Amino acid sequence: MLLSELAQKLGLEFTGQDFLVQGVSTLDQAGPDQISFLANPKYVHLLEKSQAGAVILEKEHALKVRTALISPNPYLDFARTVKMFDRPQGLEQDCSSQAYIHESAFIDPSAIIHPMAFIGPGAVVGKNTRVFPFVHVGERAVIGQDCIIYPNVSIMSDTVIGNRVIIHSGAVIGSDGFGFVQNGQVREKIPQVGVAVIEDDVEIGACTTIDRATLGKTVVGRGTKIDNLVQVAHNVCIGENSVIVSQVGISGSSKLGRNVILGGQVGVAGHLEIGDNVRIAAKSGVGKSIPADTDCGGIPAMDHGSFLKNAVLMPRLPQMFKRVKKIENQLKTIQERLDQGEDR
Repeated sequence: MLLSELAQKLGLEFTGQDFLVQGVSTLDQAGPDQISFLANPKYVHLLEKSQAGAVILEKEHALKVRTALISPNPYLDFARTVKMFDRPQGLEQDCSSQAYIHESAFIDPSAIIHPMAFIGPGAVVGKNTRVFPFVHVGERAVIGQDCIIYPNVSIMSDTVIGNRVIIHSGAVIGSDGFGFVQNGQVREKIPQVGVAVIEDDVEIGACTTIDRATLGKTVVGRGTKIDNLVQVAHNVCIGENSVIVSQVGISGSSKLGRNVILGGQVGVAGHLEIGDNVRIAAKSGVGKSIPADTDCGGIPAMDHGSFLKNAVLMPRLPQMFKRVKKIENQLKTIQERLDQGEDR
């Protein structure tokens, strides 16, 4: 589209010459018919060499490029621009005859079911939802409207998926929770008869697993974004608009508040409560509940200030150990002389 049309749709002022925008790219890779963005000031030096036809940036940098779209939030407006040029995946435009759809399932007429998808008894697929090949939708599972379920996703029985949910390939929603009880020399499985509930506007990354509850519900709150390779155990509740980064593991029955951010590889023990707006640094181990509005990190997780101090001291420990040993030896020598009366 013309840059002037794009600026109008975004509600932004532009300076420079109008041209036909063919796509989007990074500052160092964009060509003269593409648009890019500058959100982080440390990349200002790239503006001088960039071949981008136009750049979305803040007003203070507008004179550094030939053509600018002036934005108070360049990263957000670039994301909106990318959506305009995004090409959706999937060629099917209706329900394929090669999909298995049980006669008791309800598929909205506007939904698209790709070949080799399985829709079980009593399942519901809502308006404008797209289900890709090799997806399993179990009996009585409910998927809302405007969802995208990518290939090889398993949505197990009685799972509830809200509206505008995106689930990436290989994710498993509603699998059994990890529950066993000791019976003599063996471990006996505890039936997992609860459900998993994914609320509206959630995105779930590839190969993530979200277990059904033992009893009751496992819940992922509205607007939460979950990265690839995350494990959410049975009866976990994640509050609205949280961010769970790759390789996080959340143990059973823990409760996360709203706007919680867990960095990559964070481990959360079971039956804990993490308050609203908590941020936990990558690779942290959380073994106790954390109050709201707290930043923390480390193993075990601690106040972020203490964590940073420990991180600074850690590389110096070998040197400090040598100094302590030297002082100990000196004190030992002094004590021996005192015992022998050599200092009189």
